[in-house]
Amino acid sequence: MEGRGHRKERMGKVIANKMAKTIVVRVERRFPHPEFKKVVTAYSKLYAHDEKGEAKVGDLVLIRETRPLSKLKRWRLTQVVEHTAEVPLAAV
Repeated sequence: MEGRGHRKERMGKVIANKMAKTIVVRVERRFPHPEFKKVVTAYSKLYAHDEKGEAKVGDLVLIRETRPLSKLKRWRLTQVVEHTAEVPLAAV
């Protein structure tokens, strides 16, 4: 993948995985407000391709920018950084 140029990478938390081979990742971005200088937290919801279905809700994942895969999908799952502790449904 040397000749492809620089691709953006983002780290975020999976908030949905109900679609086939697709996850929804919430990416947090913190920056100082231009006028008031208070640190503001902004969130983006990105759709990413998960070929093997390995990411679950609550997991911390690394996604990389890719060519458009569908109407909304422009990201691909690179790796699951941290799995969440799974709670059995019977205990809830």
